[in-house]
Amino acid sequence: MKAVYASARDQGLTDKMITALPNCDSSDLFTIAEKAALKFANVMAGDHKSVSAELFVELREHYTQQQIMALGWCIAIFVGYGCLVCATGLERVEAPCEVSFDKADSAG
Repeated sequence: MKAVYASARDQGLTDKMITALPNCDSSDLFTIAEKAALKFANVMAGDHKSVSAELFVELREHYTQQQIMALGWCIAIFVGYGCLVCATGLERVEAPCEVSFDKADSAG
């Protein structure tokens, strides 16, 4: 599946930063605050039940409660979007774009 990073680039991420995302915790391309937000996103995308009090303490070092909630809502929306993209085989975000339900059809 092709990944689309146009919005990431629009928000200031470079190709180097996008490439470094899987190992962002050890990268010097991200601030400590960005690393905390990315850790939150990774936990929410992987095992949301493992979000810990320690993670919220780390987030509160950089963000207000309102910012953490806004970040959480954005993460939830994009995790859901990613699940839909994967389930439907969507490869590009364009109009019009075809959606393949082959993966969903073969699973049932």
